[in-house]
Amino acid sequence: MLHNGIGRTRHSEDKTSILQHKAQEHPAMAASANAAANVTAGNGEPEARRDHVIVFPFMAKGHTLPLLHFATALSVHHKSLRVTMVTTPANLAFARGSLPESVHLVELPFPSLPPLPAGVESTDALPCMSLYPTFLRATALLREPFAEFMASLPSPPLVLVSDFFLGFTHGVASDAGVRRVVFHGMSCFSMAICKSLVVSPPAAVEHVGGGGAPFHVSRMPEHVTITPEEIPPTVANFSDPDNPIARFMIENVESTDVRSWGVLVNSFAAVDGDYVASFESFYQPGARAWMVGPLFLAAGDTPERDEENDPEGCLPWLDERAAWPGSVVYVSFGTQAHVADEQLDELARGLVQSGRPFLWAVRSNTWSPPVDVGPDQGRIVRGWVPQRGVLAHEAVGGFVSHCGWNSVMESLAAGKPVLAWPMMAEQALNAKHVVDVIGAGIKVNYAVGSGAVVGRAEVEEKVRRVMDAGREEGRRMRRQAAWAQQAARSAVSDGGTSRVALQKLLGDLLESC
Repeated sequence: MLHNGIGRTRHSEDKTSILQHKAQEHPAMAASANAAANVTAGNGEPEARRDHVIVFPFMAKGHTLPLLHFATALSVHHKSLRVTMVTTPANLAFARGSLPESVHLVELPFPSLPPLPAGVESTDALPCMSLYPTFLRATALLREPFAEFMASLPSPPLVLVSDFFLGFTHGVASDAGVRRVVFHGMSCFSMAICKSLVVSPPAAVEHVGGGGAPFHVSRMPEHVTITPEEIPPTVANFSDPDNPIARFMIENVESTDVRSWGVLVNSFAAVDGDYVASFESFYQPGARAWMVGPLFLAAGDTPERDEENDPEGCLPWLDERAAWPGSVVYVSFGTQAHVADEQLDELARGLVQSGRPFLWAVRSNTWSPPVDVGPDQGRIVRGWVPQRGVLAHEAVGGFVSHCGWNSVMESLAAGKPVLAWPMMAEQALNAKHVVDVIGAGIKVNYAVGSGAVVGRAEVEEKVRRVMDAGREEGRRMRRQAAWAQQAARSAVSDGGTSRVALQKLLGDLLESC
């Protein structure tokens, strides 16, 4: 239930007297009072208008950030819309700091579900990933307060945009007579492959991580083949009744996902358009995948250069190397991947042996490099890194990345080639997309979930290859990365494919209402 002041918005605007009175009677109504515009009919009563967009992200930074950018893009380019972001207490400050004041925030209480520690409301705050299944179950308990919030609104919103992990939101939206658009945080390429493997699992699924010949994925274009080691672990384990994540997906996600009115995709047509039809084929008739990305470009989000956004001083350090454009390799594996100390040791040695200066974001607070890293050799940072600003910096020439889709979008938008090192989830498919389809990178010899260690010799060799702009391989990667950069910018500009897709999405929603 919404009580004790939770469920209020953190942004004030004019309210009708009716909503003010109800907000005093019930805290949930405070959310509606702030989220509803002061629109009245001729008789002075509130007039129902379908101009309100509700956005509900999953509590993981990689899932939340794109929807923060989506909410911002709506607020910037479609000022007639009212946009409300649903969040929880521990995520409120992060959301507020990333949104314009015109986007309203509604705060729902995060459920208590032992052994999940109190106050842990985002996957990056989990003390260990063994609690991830418990975290997923806790998010499903948000159904009741979310339903109460939706029921408190004075009129149905235009649409609910919610993460696919939040499957309960589909039923709540349906009960309220509201269309639901689902968000995955993945490309059409990866999503279509995952859907196909779940619906029609090939025999190769049984040999995940053990090598094997490439095979064609059903419903995908004929040129798309993958190997067993590229199958995401969750997909490979989907039929395992003892796998808690697979059980959660089956019980809470899959059936609601495919019944969504449409899918919001943080991608753009030039790199992902060939796979839209394959992906849409898994949804109900008429459902569309709307490619509106890269969403951070659509939002016009330019990282600010200040100490608060760059506490480690990454950009000033890069400024000192600006005289040597493209000389620095940036290394980051995101906020969730766990990298064993043995692998960190080999990576450190390989980076030093490559002879290339490096900026490396390390998430471990206990690991120490086994070799001396001088100030001219590299910089290891432990805190927040302004990644888009780093990738855009002229001193950076390549990106050693886990290939989370957000990082892929950021590297392509910056025009930087990638040394793909997938760690989890669908990242091996994203790596294939970047390396084999777009041609903007190369890949380490590593199978997700294998537990293998990539040795220093391979690290040294692959870093040198991705950073060498003088050889034909390096020139080819940079040509493709530059092409993707131009295509990304064009997509979100006036008349671009992503800008038009967003306008068409809103127009179709208004027409369907």
